[in-house]
Amino acid sequence: MSAIDLAILISRVESICVEMGAVLQHAAFSPNIKDRLDYSCALFDAKGELYAQAAHIPVHLGSMAYAMADIVDGIDWQAGDMLVLNDPFLGGTHLPDVTMVAPLFVAGVLVSFVANRAHHANIGASTPGSMPISRTIEDEGLLIPPTLMMRNGERLPAAEEYFSQLQGSDTSGDFAAQVSANRVGLARLEQLVQQRPLAVFLGGIEAINNYGERLARASIAAIPAGRYSFEDFMDGDGFGARDVLIKIQVDVADGQLAVDFSGTSNQVQGNINCPLAVAAAAVYYVVRCLLPAHAPACAGTFRCISLKAPLGSLVNARRPAATAAGNVETSMRIVDVLLGALAQALPERIPAASQGTMNNVAMGNHQTQPGWDYYETLGGGMGAARLTPGLSAVQCHMTNTLNTPIESLEHHYPLRIREYAIRRNSGGHGAQPGGNGLVREFEFLATAEVTLLTERRARGPWGLAGGEAGKAGHNWLDGVELPAKVHISVGAGQVLRVETPGGGGFGVKA
Repeated sequence: MSAIDLAILISRVESICVEMGAVLQHAAFSPNIKDRLDYSCALFDAKGELYAQAAHIPVHLGSMAYAMADIVDGIDWQAGDMLVLNDPFLGGTHLPDVTMVAPLFVAGVLVSFVANRAHHANIGASTPGSMPISRTIEDEGLLIPPTLMMRNGERLPAAEEYFSQLQGSDTSGDFAAQVSANRVGLARLEQLVQQRPLAVFLGGIEAINNYGERLARASIAAIPAGRYSFEDFMDGDGFGARDVLIKIQVDVADGQLAVDFSGTSNQVQGNINCPLAVAAAAVYYVVRCLLPAHAPACAGTFRCISLKAPLGSLVNARRPAATAAGNVETSMRIVDVLLGALAQALPERIPAASQGTMNNVAMGNHQTQPGWDYYETLGGGMGAARLTPGLSAVQCHMTNTLNTPIESLEHHYPLRIREYAIRRNSGGHGAQPGGNGLVREFEFLATAEVTLLTERRARGPWGLAGGEAGKAGHNWLDGVELPAKVHISVGAGQVLRVETPGGGGFGVKA
């Protein structure tokens, strides 16, 4: 395959993922998907290897890339099938992220899979927003192992049993939107495959992955060979564990990058544990950032990466560990730790730490009619780099969502936003300053339950090359500071204020 043909094929398969995402966004009911864009779409070959994705959510896509081969293996796939899952220990991330996978058959041959993953604010947890302060996976809502939900295009009873446990038009509408996105992906991919001999298309998939591998090996070979170590801490798990250690050792040699998490804390009682697929997603994301912009998002780029993480540790937890915040908070800290290690090898390229949290806010009321669930993540400060200051009030690293627009939030829920602003002077000082965090202030117009799962409240994101750390975040209710992880009941008129962390600074300010 010529270089031009390969470039065209890469663009065409990526455009299918983009169109799937557009269908999912515009067909969805919930602000979580249609406004925040908390979803991802990708294509996999017949063995479950990634060969295309859109620029959606890194933690979704990296974990799917790591686990899809196991998900699709051993199933007697037929045309018209659709599989659903959210089990973090069987290829998911955390329970709100529901994945749907569908096979493409051409002339009776299994050619590919299309997949999408979307976050549902109601997945059946006892607390609104389905991001509880949990101790086990069973506390976090409806657990769906890989299950065929459709055969020959018809809904199966097994899927109906799962979905019947969830109530609300948003939930059912969002599931339907996910099905529609996969159907569009199948139609567009079939059109593409039929434009050439099947062997040529399959050879093109192989060429994409081989090209990605060459670019990745070249980029890793540009890192000075050696062993680099770094460690950082999670604030806590919400049940008394504090300063939970994440430790990384990185070995770079001959175009290979080996990441070892030995020495990381054991899994904890709270829900900051994560399955290995989530840890892998964070590692893949960092390596992807080192590749040239034209590198395809494919499994080939990960062939030169190896992972070692002790089973039962924070980053490779055993069932039935709670994982709701592992996906959103621990993944962010893994990125910080790996970047900290690589900064020793690439001091001119690696930025200071960004906010290091997704600032998860979940709220709602299941006692009213109709009940409501709301969830969002909040932006913060980006770490500064050698030549550029950090951006302010943006989503960083493992999340790539938008905010919920104030107009949408106030239209759908009994809430009023009293302040939404940049948190001035929260970025770390330096020759290049870190980005500022933000302030988001919610006034409740009715009673509600609120869960906060946040990090970087005990210590701010670190700076580099003499740059100062960004300011830590804070959570407040009516002027009284709240813990980083907390579940509370609020009444009408009360005000929740979330101040997100600033990014670390880079270099000494003259």
